[in-house]
Amino acid sequence: MRFKFRPVDPAADAALLHSWVSQDYARFWGMQSTTLAEVRAEYEKIQGSGHHTAILGLEDENPVFLMERYDPTRSPLHGLYEAEVGDIGMHLLVAPPLQPRQGFTTAVMSAVLERLFADPAVKRVVVEPDAANHKIHSLNARLGFEKHALLRLPDKDAWLSLCTRENFHDAAFLLATQIASGGATQ
Repeated sequence: MRFKFRPVDPAADAALLHSWVSQDYARFWGMQSTTLAEVRAEYEKIQGSGHHTAILGLEDENPVFLMERYDPTRSPLHGLYEAEVGDIGMHLLVAPPLQPRQGFTTAVMSAVLERLFADPAVKRVVVEPDAANHKIHSLNARLGFEKHALLRLPDKDAWLSLCTRENFHDAAFLLATQIASGGATQ
């Protein structure tokens, strides 16, 4: 699977993003009850912040995921963990599938991590998924993230997890080996 990336255009993409974040499967995104105008305003704020960017992932020109790249020192994580030079925060939301495909979410996450680590300044990717989101914890571990600390954030209890470039490359190699030998991925 190959993906392209493009910045979110809050005006043009608000309806699409609203259709994703308002569904039950996206409950951990915390925007289920938002209006279309609120989604647009949120992404205008993100895109205008200078330290937080929203990007759509495209497959065959169709949007299939949303990723956010952010500076953890300018987020609710500030002061809650020992940030290092080269840390970058990431959020990920995969679009509701028209038809589920084996290995799709793993491929999306791998592509996102490859993109982030393509920047030589990035040394670690930082995530803080809801503590109750067991599916993402499993995916994170499969791709090299290690749980660091259980945190109380303003909107949730979250597992701060970190992934170094080396851990991701080791995990990606292991996944590729499993796929080549017929092992299944999610």
